[in-house]
Amino acid sequence: MSERTTRKHICRVAKLMHRFQLVDGSAGNISVRLDEDRILITPSGLIKAFLEPHQLLIIGLDGRKIMADTPETRHLKPSSESLMHLEVYRRRADVNAVIHAHPSYATALTIAGLDMQRYTIPEAITLLGTIPNAPYATPATTEEGAAIADLIPYHDAIMLSYHGSLTVGRDLWEAYARLETLEHTAKLTFLVNQLGGGQPLDADQMQKLIDMRKKMGLAHAVEPISTP
Repeated sequence: MSERTTRKHICRVAKLMHRFQLVDGSAGNISVRLDEDRILITPSGLIKAFLEPHQLLIIGLDGRKIMADTPETRHLKPSSESLMHLEVYRRRADVNAVIHAHPSYATALTIAGLDMQRYTIPEAITLLGTIPNAPYATPATTEEGAAIADLIPYHDAIMLSYHGSLTVGRDLWEAYARLETLEHTAKLTFLVNQLGGGQPLDADQMQKLIDMRKKMGLAHAVEPISTP
């Protein structure tokens, strides 16, 4: 896919995230790996619903802008959470897209201390694998990369305590689809809790789904399984 097309797709995903309330205002960030040395990423401070392709920035693996400045982009800075994205790319050669969002239900569950996988559905385990909660990290600091460093080698979706979600994919649309599935799963968990709770999948059932995920080529590594 050309850089020009990739820019258009990132903006389309940004608008979808805003439309479905997966982010608000300028919150959240999206990046795509262009090649071994360059990452295309959303700028800091711009509202996702109105993002334009020319506003996206190219950074190197050190986080610095490497694209030529223009009057329209000179004032823009890469996402303040670029370091978290770069940590993913350093640890996952198979990942070519990263999305950080603020899905309401999923984020609320982490604040309430509830495990969103307790009442998950089989499709969510197959598509997402297990979903750990990363320890709290101050946004826009090196703490974020450290918080996910030991989790991202095994997981395609991670909850950032008090701060939203991180989903990754082999391409941008896979990362986005995982975000939608994550929030849908969180809504189901919320509803089941509202109804008084239910019976979670047991360890054997979870293992079968993880094995299916591996056979489908969706599992990057052996994923630790934790049951409620």
